[in-house]
Amino acid sequence: MKFELNHKIVEVPDSQNDYRLLWVLRDHFNLTGPKFGCGIGECGACSVHVNGDVQRSCSLTLKDVDGQQVITLEGLSTDEKLHPVQQAWINENVPQCGYCQNGQIMTAVAAIEQSPALSKTEIYDAMDGVRCRCGTQKRIKAAVDEARTVIAREASNG
Repeated sequence: MKFELNHKIVEVPDSQNDYRLLWVLRDHFNLTGPKFGCGIGECGACSVHVNGDVQRSCSLTLKDVDGQQVITLEGLSTDEKLHPVQQAWINENVPQCGYCQNGQIMTAVAAIEQSPALSKTEIYDAMDGVRCRCGTQKRIKAAVDEARTVIAREASNG
C-alpha cells in the first residue's frame, strides 16, 4: 500500500490496510501533529489534508488513502519556511494547551487555500468544527486574519 505523505511516497504493508490513519501516522511515521482526541471524528484534533481536503485521520483507514496525497501539520512548511498560518499562530501567540492547534491550523489552511475569497465569517464557520476548550478563539481568529492577509499579498505579488 502506497500513498504520498508530506510530499514523499511512502509504503506500508498491506497487512495494515485496516489500521486507522491516525495511528499509522503517529506510530509508524512518528508524526505528532495529528492528535487523538475523541476517536469519532468530532473534535478535529487528528485533522490532516487528503488531496487538499480536511479529513479526520481517526476515521480513515489506510485503504482510504491508498494512492492519495496526505499532508500533516509537519508537511505544511517548505524549504525551512513555515506556512503563513503556522507563522501567524506564533505571531499571535495562539497556543495555550495546544491540543486543538493541529486541527485549527489544518482547517484554516484548507479553508484559505481552497477559497481565498471566503469572508472572515465563512472561514470562522469552516473552523467551527474544531473544538478549543481553552478559550483562545480570539487569538485563533486574529491568526487566521493575519494569515489570510499574508497569503493574499503573496498571491498578488506572484
